[in-house]
Parts: sequence; C-alpha cells; structure tokens
Amino acid sequence: MNTLIPLEYYSGFYYNFLFVVVLFVFLKSNSVELFDKNNLSSKSSLGNFFLWFVILYMGTRPISFVFADMAVYALEFKEYANGAPINADKEVVFGLFMKFCSTIMTAEIFFLVCAFLYVIPLYLASKKLFKDYWFYAFFILVISFSFWAYGTNGIRNGLAASIFVYAVSRDKKGLTIAFIVLSILIHTSLIVPAVAYSISLFYKNIKVYLLAWFVAIPLSLALGSFWEDFFLNLGFIEQERVIGYFSDDQAYSDKIVELKVGFRWDFLLYSAIGVFAGYYYIFKKKYNDAIYNRLFAIYLMCNALWILVIRANFSNRFAYLSWFLIGLIIIYPLLKVSIFNKQHLVIGRILFLYFLFTYALNFVLAIK
Repeated sequence: MNTLIPLEYYSGFYYNFLFVVVLFVFLKSNSVELFDKNNLSSKSSLGNFFLWFVILYMGTRPISFVFADMAVYALEFKEYANGAPINADKEVVFGLFMKFCSTIMTAEIFFLVCAFLYVIPLYLASKKLFKDYWFYAFFILVISFSFWAYGTNGIRNGLAASIFVYAVSRDKKGLTIAFIVLSILIHTSLIVPAVAYSISLFYKNIKVYLLAWFVAIPLSLALGSFWEDFFLNLGFIEQERVIGYFSDDQAYSDKIVELKVGFRWDFLLYSAIGVFAGYYYIFKKKYNDAIYNRLFAIYLMCNALWILVIRANFSNRFAYLSWFLIGLIIIYPLLKVSIFNKQHLVIGRILFLYFLFTYALNFVLAIK
C-alpha cells in the first residue's frame, strides 16, 4: 500500500480519507435513528473495514524521518537485528519486544505489528464498553487530534495509552491492574494516568477534580517554570528524555523541527472541550456511571498536571497523557442513555465538529 502514495502526501491522504468517512457518518445521522438495526449493521460493517484500513495504512507507511521518531525506531530495530543488547536506558518490556521481533521479521513487518497493537486495544475496548454502538466510540478515538501522531511518531507512548484504555474497559480489577502495569512498562509516562486511576478508586468527588483543573490555570500562569523544576525534582521523571522535554538546552532544541513553547492557549482550548463535556453530562444532565466518572476524573487530573507544565518543550507529549481519553469523555454517555432528541443527529454533528479541529491542525494548517 505504501508504494502507491508519494511520501509527501501520505498523511494528507489519510486525513482526507477520514474527512470523507466523517462526512458520510454525519449525513447518515440525519436520516436514520441511532438504534435502527440497519444503521447498527451498516456501522458495524463500516467499522470493520475502517479498522483494517487504519491498521494497514498506518502499518505499511514508508520508513522515513517524515514520521519523526519512526526512523529512530527503525535504526534501533536494525541494531537489534545485528545483535545489539537490549537498551537498559529505556523500558525493558518494549526493548524485549523489539529485540524478539528483530529476530523473526523485517522492520516493515515490525511497524505493521505495532500498528495492530496500537489500534486493536481501542477496538476491543469500544466493543466491551458499548456493544452494538462500538463503531462510534472507536471512530471518535481514531479521528482524534493525536491519534495519527502517536501511531507513527510517538509509537511506544501510543501503544501504552491504547493498552491503558483497554485496561480500564475490563470488568475484573486484576486484569485492569495487570494491563495498567503493562502500559507503564511499555512507556513510563503512563504512571501519571495510572496514579490518577488509583486516586479515582478512593476519592470520587468530581467537583473537587473540576475545581483542581480550573485552579491549575492561574497557578501555571502565576508560577511559570516553577512547576517544571518541581516535577523534575520528584525523581520519577528524571529520565534523560523527560528532562529534555523541560530543558531549553540547544542539544534538544536541535532535534526539533518546529518548536513552539509558552502557554498554549490553543491546546488549553482543546482540553477544555473534554472538561465541558464531562461537566455537562454529569452536572447538567445528571448522568451517573461509575466507569465514566472514573474516566473523567483521570482526564481532569492528568490534564491539570499538564497545565502546570504547559510551557515545557514537547508540551503535547504531556497533554497526550489526558488527550488519549478525550474522545471517550465526549461520546461515552451518548452511547449509553438517551440524552437528546434526535440523538443520532447530535452524535453526527459532534463527530463532524470534533474532526474539524483535527483536520484544521493536522492538514489545513500543516500545508506550507
């Protein structure tokens, strides 16, 4: 597949294909009820096609620095294939996985396997949580702003986040904990949502989490880089790469194609979409669901932490520790209970507007 589309158009083709599918889903939402059997059957078929399209298109992309860290992974994979020992400076589980793969497959197949492991947990979580309505949850996750980037660039982080989503969809606490631990072993940053998950089990007051999110904004504005220094001194983020995210050192800046730092009001606005959605469902519509409340609490805690370090280099990498949940925060109640008249139409509009943000930032504004 990757030989058919020139490299410079590869991501653009993907986003335009998504636009066509989003438009189709939006138009169908105007003409059929959500619970209609024909609608659910057609969405299941579309979902299965879409699932494999995403896996194959993402997984067979050319190996190139166009996809940033992908080329670095390819070099590391080649070193493992040539007999290099596992890199102890990185998470050992992913190192073992890459080392094993390097003995039985090519780098091209390795990236296809990574795409499979990135997408399938989201599919399985959607099926588990939403049954016949799984397509809409899976679809909003895939059209999210960060989805493509963390399948092609921040690959380990994306894999870990997908496994975390799968973990919180499980009924048995033992399985949930096991997969959360696995996500941390793949990428240490997942300790942030893991700790948030643990807190949410014991403290369930959503109002307090909301208040903490709002308070984080003036604290970040007032204290600036204090928070970056504070979290660096905690110890669990002392890895060289994380220090690089906070640092202004030229050695790190030279690796960045386009670096934008400062207080990211655009990212904050995007994050606020999830905050407003959760607030609206829980407090205005009185929606009460234990899993949803937990997801929203995790989102608020992780996003508040990001706000405090919003000026850091690679701020989006910290934001992703909450953003990977934003699609579920927006869509979850709409697939569980009746909240609006013509709810299918509302879902269609939400998907369309939500994707416009993705399309604008990742395609329209990316065109030079």
